[in-house]
Amino acid sequence: MKVTALHAPEDFVASARQAAQRLDTERIYDRILARDHTVWRPEPNEIANRLGWLDSPQIMRAQLDSIRAVVDAARQEGYTHALLLGMGGSSLAPEVLRAVFGVADGFLDLAVLDSTHPDAVLATARALDPARTLFIPATKSGGTVETLSLLKYFYNFCTDAIGRDAAGSHFAAITDPGSGLEALAARLGFRHIFRNDPNIGGRYSALSFYGLVAAGAVGIDLNRLLDRAQAALDDPQPGLQLGAFLGAGSERGRDKLTLIASPGLQAAGAWIEQLIAESTGKGGTGLLPVDLEPAATAYGDDRLFVYLRLDDALDDRVASLAAAGHPVLQLDHSDAYDLGGTFLHWEIATAIAGFFLAIHPFDQPNVEAAKVLARDMVATYQQQGSLPAAEPALVEGDLALYGDPGADTLQEALAAFLAAGHKGQSYIALQAYVHATPDVAQHLAALRGALLARTGLATTLGIGPRFLHSTGQLHKGDGGHGLFLQLTAGARADAPIPDEAGAPSSGMGFGVLIQAQASGDRQALSDAGRKVLRIHLGSDTGRGLEQLLQALN
Repeated sequence: MKVTALHAPEDFVASARQAAQRLDTERIYDRILARDHTVWRPEPNEIANRLGWLDSPQIMRAQLDSIRAVVDAARQEGYTHALLLGMGGSSLAPEVLRAVFGVADGFLDLAVLDSTHPDAVLATARALDPARTLFIPATKSGGTVETLSLLKYFYNFCTDAIGRDAAGSHFAAITDPGSGLEALAARLGFRHIFRNDPNIGGRYSALSFYGLVAAGAVGIDLNRLLDRAQAALDDPQPGLQLGAFLGAGSERGRDKLTLIASPGLQAAGAWIEQLIAESTGKGGTGLLPVDLEPAATAYGDDRLFVYLRLDDALDDRVASLAAAGHPVLQLDHSDAYDLGGTFLHWEIATAIAGFFLAIHPFDQPNVEAAKVLARDMVATYQQQGSLPAAEPALVEGDLALYGDPGADTLQEALAAFLAAGHKGQSYIALQAYVHATPDVAQHLAALRGALLARTGLATTLGIGPRFLHSTGQLHKGDGGHGLFLQLTAGARADAPIPDEAGAPSSGMGFGVLIQAQASGDRQALSDAGRKVLRIHLGSDTGRGLEQLLQALN
């Protein structure tokens, strides 16, 4: 990856140059390499033990044989598929690598499951032959509730199909040493346990086992990928320029980072979104990454644009943005393997953005709030046999609105909600706790387009609960200018979460878990003073979204 162009007004270019000069004068990159925590904070807490990603291109060389051995053994035993079970930093890099590279001949067709919606869990199970699938649960902490719930479900799924004695050999875990998952994997006889460097934070883990096991499964040349990553460390200028660009934007009130990517790199935006949002959205500030936003004819002066270019398919669109006076930084990629360098450059740039914002880029202080509230909801269910009931304030067709819509109709409620936004400052976050089928994804994209056209505000889309591990931090930790439209939907059937892997008993299903997560996040947002409107879409998500779209138009 290399920076080939910066299109921006002269005053912005001057700010970017000043930011770059400051990086040079204060030797920021050298200090980062030296693990100098004072770049961000006077104390080393959650910094000194979060910079292991700088070593990944080197230390992972010695681990590639172990990855190849596991993958090759599975292939020789007739495995054809792999399913990675993870959330946030454990799932996004694998998803990007699979989407960008595809699957090489004879390797494992990898899917990623990071949803607790029952329809998503059941659809994934229906698509797999457990006898020919390698299941890869991945969690740094070893205690991520979504990952462990999925692990228990698919372990039982596998046991039912091929027997308990054979089930463990169909699993390989990725976790940090000493975690609960490590102990569980050993007890259940997993094929392998990949123990990751604990000094690497989840969202900075793309070039550790969390990303490279998936890369090996689909047949990516791991040495070549790491070569590009090492080149990024040796020549960090693209990352430094990107960091200066982000810093200049934040200082000038351009705190919406809109990502535009060539079709072959489009999937990378979800990983960048997580990295930027969870790293910078705290302390009452932050950079809002805007991924996969429908194109608009005009944008506010709160925007920055970064163009990940692999071909010329979007050159005209980017040229029009530059001509309209928006700052646009172009990052050229020669081929898919440049992703190795791209991961490192964005990590460097994000660490530098934290320096300019005067925040800690490696912690996530607001993520736990929603988790605690969700656990409280689950505890209530376990004690009482049901979740706290809520009466809708307004029902119209298939849709039910909760909270205080301040209106008598759906149209009026949406108008009142959107009127709270301010152009150049606010943004709209769609939080969709749904099974995101291709059809539903199209409806959600259309909804984003309608919201953008009506308000001129940046719109983002998070699929629940995965976004809780990424943009959820920014939603509660930034300046509080977001409008949150939470969308929930029913399920065709529930899927039980086993009480223990291998045990038949189940005290709760995924339907309860995702309801608890949505309720917990909604309460955490309200507690943080955010404006939230919840709309339940009914049992037919697509039809509910169509009705919602009609009310906006």
